[in-house]
Order: sequence, then C-alpha cells, then structure tokens
Amino acid sequence: MPYGTGDLTSNADSVVVLFKGGRLQTWHRLTDAQRDDYSAQHVELMLGVAHEHGMMTVEGFRLMEPKQPWERFWVLEFPTLEGAEAWIEAEMAPPYGTYGYYEYHLARRFAEDYFNEWVTTPRSETEPLGPVDPHNLPPLDVDRDSYVVLEFARMLPEAVLASEGERGDAEHRELMKSVAREHGLIRLDAFQLMAPQPDWHRAYVIELPTIAAAEAWMDAEMVPPQSAYSNKTMHLSRRWSPRFFAGWLSGAE
Repeated sequence: MPYGTGDLTSNADSVVVLFKGGRLQTWHRLTDAQRDDYSAQHVELMLGVAHEHGMMTVEGFRLMEPKQPWERFWVLEFPTLEGAEAWIEAEMAPPYGTYGYYEYHLARRFAEDYFNEWVTTPRSETEPLGPVDPHNLPPLDVDRDSYVVLEFARMLPEAVLASEGERGDAEHRELMKSVAREHGLIRLDAFQLMAPQPDWHRAYVIELPTIAAAEAWMDAEMVPPQSAYSNKTMHLSRRWSPRFFAGWLSGAE
C-alpha cells in the first residue's frame, strides 16, 4: 500500500464510479445546434438519475495535459450499486453518448479518517451557482486556482516479500506528511477499486494550493526505496466547473 499503516479500510456505505472520459472527434463534426440539443437531453437525463438514486458526489477534473480522447476524470458517488449502474447506463445513452469516450471503474472510499488527518488547509464547501437548467447551460471552465494530482497506484506483487524497512514505508509516510504540512494540503481522497486493474488498485485525488506544491508532492512520491516497490501514474489537473456541478446535488438527497 502506497502510504503505510493506519485505519486503511474501505467504506462499504457507498459505491463510487471513477470515470475517465472525454469526447470523440466526431462530436466536433456536429453543428452547434446539434451539440446544444444533445447536451440538453443528456443533462436532463443525468439529473433525473442523480435525483432518483440520491447521488452523493459529482466532481470533475480536467487534465492539464489531455490524453486524447481522455481529458476529464470524474468522481461520482451513490448510496447503492443500482445507482452507479443507472448512471453509467444513462451516460452512454445516445444521442449524446454516441460521441463520448468512457472508461469506468467501481470503487469504495478508502481510509477516510486516516487521510483527513493529513489535510492542513481544507477547502470550504463549494457554493452552487443555482439549480441546473438543462436548456440554459452556463459556459463551463476549470477553476484556475486549483491544482489537483490524480494518482493511480498499486504495490508490486513482490512488495509483500520485502519488510517494511526494506520498502521504506515509515520514511515514505513521514515524507508525504511533511510535504502536506509544508505546502498546505487541501484534500486527499482515496478510493480502492472493487475490481483491481493490472497497473492500479487505488486512486487518489490530492489537491494542493500551488503548482509548486503539486510538483513537490509528485517528486516525493517517486523517492526510493518505497517507489521501487510500487507502480504510480500521476496526472496534473484542475477542478472542472465546481460551482456548476455542486448544483447537481440539489434535491438529489
């Protein structure tokens, strides 16, 4: 495990959809009128699913270096598996869904109390723009004041054969905590996949106040010996229209 000891358990009270998404090139061949119409239909459908299934979280992040066709990462949380399944099915529904790139992974929140203790400057709750009107969508853009590291990680199989000392677990933990303190960690959300992938078992959303802080975090993650026993892929991103998506939760409880 990338961060060591503590209460490292999953929360079985909700199901999280981790979604790597984007738009295919064919989307940009449509007319403005078609894109507006399909977007309105899509938002109306997704709002219905959110409200029907009590969506708990909807957050988007846009990569600072898009990986065509992947350009955004989403965290979508529901109280039941049924809600997560309904969201995925609706999101891929045509006509809007015909023009999207979809990579979904089901997960659980992981070690919440443990990582919450690392946060030194938590962000205040995002104020929504207001109720979402599918037929009058505002311009969407990133939060230019946000710097979010998206990390996908797993320990290598042979790591279990090494001792904690050989892996440098304690030293790595203290190093990451020191970066959190020095640079004012805003958030650290961890998710454990329900179906582990070959290259990653856990995903982390790590928000810091500056790009220098984000770089310091990523540099520290790669310090050996701990990094020699793990796979870690990291991407810099920004929050995607947080005030707009905060409005999606109105009435969803």
